[in-house]
Amino acid sequence: MRGMLHRDLDSMTLRHVSLPIFFGLTLFLAASLSFLVQPMVAKAVLPFFGGSPAIWTVCMLFFQSMLLLGYAYADVMTRSFHVVNQVRLHFFLIALVVVTRPDAARIIAELDSSNVIESPTLTLLACLIRAVGLPILLLATTAPLLQHWYVVARGPSSHDPYFLYAASNVGSLAALAAYPLWLERHYRLIDQSRHWGSGLDLLLLLLILSGIWTVLRERNRGGVTNEPSEPPSAGFRLSLIEWLAWVILAFIPSSLLLGVTTYITTDLAAIPLLWAVPLGLYLVTFIVVFSRFSDRAEWLGRRALPLLVIVLAPVMASNLVQPFWIPLHLLTFTAAALVCHGALAERRPGAERLTAFYLALAVGGVLGGIFNAVLAPFMFNRLSEYPLAIVWACLALSVRFGSEIVEELSWRTLIFPVVIGSIAVALFANVRGINDTGFGILGTMIGAGLSALVAWRHRAFPVRFALTIAALLAASGFANGVNGEVIFRERSFFGVLTVTEIVIDGEPLHRLFHGSTLHGQQCLLPEKQREPQTYFDRSGPIGQVFTLFDSHHQGGNGRIAVTGVGAGSLAAYARPGQRWTFYEIDPAVVRVARDPRFFTYFQDCPATSLETIIGDARLTIAKSVDANFQLIILDAFSSDAIPAHLLTREALILYRRKLAPGGLIVVNITNRYLDLAPVVAALAKDAGWSVRIRVDAGHSRADRERGKTGSIWAILSENDAQFGDLASDPRWKVPGARPGASLWTDGFTSLVDHLRIRP
Repeated sequence: MRGMLHRDLDSMTLRHVSLPIFFGLTLFLAASLSFLVQPMVAKAVLPFFGGSPAIWTVCMLFFQSMLLLGYAYADVMTRSFHVVNQVRLHFFLIALVVVTRPDAARIIAELDSSNVIESPTLTLLACLIRAVGLPILLLATTAPLLQHWYVVARGPSSHDPYFLYAASNVGSLAALAAYPLWLERHYRLIDQSRHWGSGLDLLLLLLILSGIWTVLRERNRGGVTNEPSEPPSAGFRLSLIEWLAWVILAFIPSSLLLGVTTYITTDLAAIPLLWAVPLGLYLVTFIVVFSRFSDRAEWLGRRALPLLVIVLAPVMASNLVQPFWIPLHLLTFTAAALVCHGALAERRPGAERLTAFYLALAVGGVLGGIFNAVLAPFMFNRLSEYPLAIVWACLALSVRFGSEIVEELSWRTLIFPVVIGSIAVALFANVRGINDTGFGILGTMIGAGLSALVAWRHRAFPVRFALTIAALLAASGFANGVNGEVIFRERSFFGVLTVTEIVIDGEPLHRLFHGSTLHGQQCLLPEKQREPQTYFDRSGPIGQVFTLFDSHHQGGNGRIAVTGVGAGSLAAYARPGQRWTFYEIDPAVVRVARDPRFFTYFQDCPATSLETIIGDARLTIAKSVDANFQLIILDAFSSDAIPAHLLTREALILYRRKLAPGGLIVVNITNRYLDLAPVVAALAKDAGWSVRIRVDAGHSRADRERGKTGSIWAILSENDAQFGDLASDPRWKVPGARPGASLWTDGFTSLVDHLRIRP
C-alpha cells in the first residue's frame, strides 16, 4: 500500500513538473542568492575598512572557502552515504540554518575598529564567518549535491548532468547583473537583506522538496539499501595528476579574476558594478565552455589570448592606467578564462566523479584567493600577482600538463627570455634622463612593444612565449615613468603607497601616490618647502577657504579636523595657537607623511598641536567632543576607491554635531571618474544647509610651474552668512539640481549614477 502511494505521488508530481526544470530552477535560485549576498555583504563592511579595494579580494576568499567546504561536504556525503541518509543529513543542516540564522547587520555593526587596523584581513574573515557563514555553506553545497541527486533520480540526461551547472552559472550571472544595476540603485541595504532572507526561505523549501522527490524515485526503482548511491561506472579511478590538473586550471583564472578586479577598482572605486563585471565574465566563460559551443569558445580563447597579451604587456610595462585601457584588461582576462575553463570542460569526468571534479575546482579557487588576499601582500610591494597570473594563463595554452611543457624545456626556451629580459632591463633602467617625459614613455612603449612582438613570433611555443612576456613585465619594474624615480614603496591592506622623486623645471619634487593617484607633492627647495601644491595651492579654492577661516579666527585658536593625511599638505595652512587633528585609516600613510626624508609639512607645522588618529575617519571622529571643531575638511575622495560612507546623511549629521556654531565643512570632491557635486548638493538640501562649489581649472603656465593642479571643492554651512566674501564670488556657484540624483544614506549609496563618461 505504501509503495503504491509513493508511486502514485511520484506520478502525479511528474505530470505537472518536469524533473530537469525543477532541479534547474532550484540551482538557479541557490546560485542567485549566493551571488547576490557577495556584493551586498561586501558593501555593508566597506565603511569599516576605509573603502579599500582589498575588501572584495578578502570577501572572495571567504566565499571561495565556503564553496570548498560545501563541495567537500557534498563529495564525502555522496561517496559515503545512501541517498536517504544524504537527505536526512542535509535536512539537519537546513534546520540548523533556520534555527541559528544570525543577525548579520548587528554583527557587522559591532566590528572593532582597533582590530580593523591591526589585522584587517583576519578581522574581516571572522566577521563574515559569524554573519553569513552557515547560510553560505548551505548554498555552496547545493550545486554538486543536487546534481548528484538528479543522477540518482535518473532524470533525463542524467549521464551528463553538467547542463545543471550551466543553469547554476546563469543564476549567478543574473544576480551579478541585477545587484548593481537594480537592487543597489533602488533598495536600501536593510531592504536588500530582507528580500534575500525571503529568497533563502524559498530555497530551503525547494531543497526539502528536492530531497523528498529524490528519495521517492530511488525507492520506486527497487527499495533502499545501506550502500552509497553510486551511479553507474563507479569503478572509475581518478589519478592524482588529473586531479592536480583540475586544481591548477581552476587556480589560474581565480587568481587572475581577483588581480584584474583589484587593478581596475584601485583607480576608480570599490563599487559592486566594478566587482561584478569581471566576475560576470568569469561566469560567462564557465557557461559557454559547458555548452554546445565549448569547442568554438576554447578555440577562440586560444587564438585571442596571445594577441591580446602582446598588446596588454607594453601597456602594463609603460604603467598606462587610463580607464580606456580597462576593456583590454577585461578582454585578456576573458580569453584567459576561456582557455583554462575550456580545458577543464574538456577534462571533466563522467557523473561518477562529479563531486570530486567540483571539489578540485573549489580547491583551485581557494588557492587563488589565498595567493591574492594573503600571500601576495606579504610577498610583493606592488600588484605583482596580476601580471603573474597573466603569465600563468599563457602557460595554460599548453593544457597537457606533462608532455608539451617537458618537451619545450630546453636551453633555447630558457635562454631566449633571459636575453629579452636583459635587453628590456637595460632599456628601462638607463633612460632616466628621458623617461620622465611623454617622449620617454613613448620610447618605453616602443621598446616594450618590440619585445612583445618578438614574443609573438614564438607563440607556437607556449612556455617560451609565457617566459618572454614574464621577462618583459619583470623588466618594466626598473622603469621610472612620468612620475619620477621611486624612492619608497609599501603595500598594505589599503593599497600600494609610492613616493617618487622628480625634477620639473629645475625644481626637485617629492610626490606621493596611492595606486596611480597623486595624493600630494612637495618642492624640496628651502624657499618653497612650506608651500602647499597640487589641489591645495594657496590660489585655489582651499586657499580661499583658509583666508576666510583665518579672518574669523584671528587669534589663531581654531580647531580643525581633517579626514585623510596624504602628504600632509594641508598642515601648511596651520597657524600658531591652532589645534589640528588628522584622521587616517592607513598607518603607512601617516608614517610616510611624518618621515622628513619624504615630506616635511608636518615637521614644519607651526600649530600648537598636530595629532594624527589612525582609524576610519567617521568611526574615530565620532569619539571626539561635540561642538569641538570650527572647520572640518573631508579630503578622502581623490580618485582611488572612495569611502562613500563619509558622504551620507548620517555622516553629515555626525559632522554637524562635532562642529562648533558657525563652523564650516569643506569637501575636496576632486575626482577623475566620479561627479560628486550632486551628492554634496543633495546632502546640503536634505539638511537645510547652504552649499557652494568651485571648479578650479584652466590654469596658467605660472600656476602649473608652481605645482598647482585642477581641483573641485565644496563648502557647506548653516547659512550663506558663514561664507563671507565667498558667497559673492562668482567662482563659487550654487550647484544646480541634477535630475535623478539620489540622497546617499548609510543604507543606500549608488556610485553608478555618478560615474563620469569621460575622466
